[in-house]
Formats: sequence, structure tokens, C-alpha cells
Amino acid sequence: MAAPLADRLRPKTLEDMVGQRHLLAPGKVLRKIIESGEIPNLVFYGPSGVGKTTLATMIARQTNRKLFKLNGTTASTSDIRDVVSSLDTLETVNGILLYLDEIQYFNKKQQQTLLEFMENGQITLIASTTENPYFYVYNAILSRSTVFEFKPVEASEVEQAVERAFVFLEGERKETIVREQGVAAYIATACGGDVRKAMNAAELCVLSADRSDGICSVTLQQAKEVSQRSSMRYDKDGEEHYDILSAFQKSMRGSDSNAALHYLARLLEAGDLPSACRRLMVCACEDVGLAWPQILPIVKAAVDIALQVGLPEAQIPLADAVVLVANAPKSNTAYVGIKQAMHDIHLGKVGSIPRQLQNKHCDGADRDRNRKGQFYQYPHEFPNRWVKQQYLPDELKDTVYYEYGDNKNEQAFRLYWEKIKNGTNL
Repeated sequence: MAAPLADRLRPKTLEDMVGQRHLLAPGKVLRKIIESGEIPNLVFYGPSGVGKTTLATMIARQTNRKLFKLNGTTASTSDIRDVVSSLDTLETVNGILLYLDEIQYFNKKQQQTLLEFMENGQITLIASTTENPYFYVYNAILSRSTVFEFKPVEASEVEQAVERAFVFLEGERKETIVREQGVAAYIATACGGDVRKAMNAAELCVLSADRSDGICSVTLQQAKEVSQRSSMRYDKDGEEHYDILSAFQKSMRGSDSNAALHYLARLLEAGDLPSACRRLMVCACEDVGLAWPQILPIVKAAVDIALQVGLPEAQIPLADAVVLVANAPKSNTAYVGIKQAMHDIHLGKVGSIPRQLQNKHCDGADRDRNRKGQFYQYPHEFPNRWVKQQYLPDELKDTVYYEYGDNKNEQAFRLYWEKIKNGTNL
């Protein structure tokens, strides 16, 4: 069985690689490290198909080290021992480079097995992960390694790889491949920065193409069919999930309707209706809040409709609500207030509830005989339904959690209560 095209056409030099210019352009730190030949333990962090395995292979070749590849999803401790057993043989005279893909699936004991050999320099570890290594890789490994983040490859660079793939396939299959205009560009865009996926899509186009007189004709429609939805990088348990949710709320908070709709579409395309609804309601409360409190029942109604009708129709009420939230005036004063109040609670700043607020209607024997009575003053019995009395515990008296925002609603509240509390009858 033939290897995937991405493996058959794997770049041999740094100049052949596409993407990761922030790491591999002349003068960049990682490139200088590679060119020095003195390779430290490394952790490559980033999405799949962006060159992590390719670069590790290049490093092994350039430093004349024996390359071993393990995958954290299938490898065991015995596999590590097999690698170690190859030390001090003729084929490992320049040392071993162990490429450990998906290291986050290795447990603590498996990772600790590597430490002794990493420290004495007999094994150079290049680990890769699609998850944030600071959350998923043990500190003992991280403290002995340098982390480099790989990013999705720009579509313009992926397109170069796709064109190279078609040329390679022409030579390999000994046939002329005619591409309809826009095929390579569409594949490059649709595959979401994943070079491996883009190259495999190019091969699928060739395998499924019509042929006549030795000419293989690849159409734009074929490209769309083999690349459908492949631009979606989404794992409900992975970091991409939280990145999209974060971008979704920050776009609404930043009053950018276009970006908010974009991230909503990504969530819905992935079928994640619950997360979209939850984050939308949170944003309405946290970021619009008291600047326009009437938005809360409106957003709740839109979410109820969306959950009742389901996808794909759910996109309609959610789009309405997202645009509404993005364009609404913003205030996070209540959010800041409750956050500070919770902070004080966590610090133990609680205090006794003032006597006049307690749910008591009689006095115990411990009360001062000269000060019997709860002394609660019922605001509705006073002008403008307000009377000055202490509500916070003594330990927190005069603490301010809520500051009026500068929007129309909250400024109206401020003026209203300033007049009342200064003794002006309305």
C-alpha cells in the first residue's frame, strides 16, 4: 500500500518547507539552533499538518542522528526501552533523536523513563503535541526542553505545496494533470492551514478525476467535494474549542458583528449549538449588562427558539441575537462588582449580618436590655421608598463593589439615587 502523498513528498530542506516563517526564516532562533548542529530537547506545539514531524526528520538528517519515532497513543514503556537499547551501537554513534508524537498521551511514569537519558545527552527528545504543553506535559519534561509554537500555514503558502503535489503526481503517474482555474487556491483555503490535508486532497482529486487520451482533468467541483468541511479544526475537548469560544465572546464584547458571526458560524458548522448558546447568554449578561438590561430576555428567547428548532434553522435566531449583542451598548459594572465581592468572600471577609437585617423577631437573653428590638426600618414606609441604614457587615462597612457605568441607563440610576440620598423628594 502506497504511503500518503504528504509522506512521499515530504520536504528535504528548510527551504522546501512551507509555513512557520516565524521560526524558520533566516535569522530566527529555531533555524539558528538547527544550523548550529547542537540540538537541545524540544517541544513542538501546534495543530496537525503544519510541519512538526517534517522538521524533526530534517533535524535528525542534518545532525546525523539516528531517528526513532513513537506515538503517544500507541507506544509503551517497552518501546522506550527498545530505543534505549540501541544506544552505543554503530548506528547510534552520533546519538539518538527520539521524535515522540502526541506526548500528551504518555503518562507520568512513561515520561519519567526518558529523563535520565535526556539529562546525560544520550537521547535528544523532540516531542510534539496538538494541546497546550503547559497543561498536558509534565513539568520535569518541560523544564528540560524548549517549547516552540507552530501555527496554521497561510493559504498562499499551502497553495504552493498543492501545486507542487500536482507536479509530483504528474511525474509519478506519468500523465498530464490539467487543473481548472482556482483548484489549488480552493484546496489551500478549504484545508484550514493543514498542509498534509491539502496535499492529500490534491491526490484525491487526481484519483477521482476523469481521464481521456492520457490527460487527467481536475475540476473545481471535485476540489470542493473532497475538501468539504476540512477547514474546520474543532475538538470539543481540545484547545481549539476554547479558542473559538473565546474569540466569539471577545468579538461580541468588542462590538464587531462580522467577526462574531464568523465565530458563530464555526461553532454551528461543528454542531456545537449548546456552547454557542451558553456563551451568547454569558456575553449578554457580562458585557451588555446594565447598559441595556432589556437585552437579557431577548437573548434568552432567541436561545430558547434555537434549542427548540435545532440546526440548521437555529442559526437564524442566534444570528439575530449575536448581532444585537455586538451592537448593544456595553457595561460590565455588575460583573466587576460581583467578582470583587466573591474575591472578598474567598478571603474570608464575611462578618456578621447586621442585627436589623437578621431573620429574628425577638431578642435572646444575651441582648442588651437597653437595646431590645431588631430596629429594621422598612423602606416602603419612608419617602421615595428609601431610608438610610447599614446593610453590609461591620467588617465591610462602606465597601464599594458597584460603580455606576457611563452609559445612559446607569447614569440615570445614579442621578435618581443621588437626589434621593441627598434629601431631595422626587
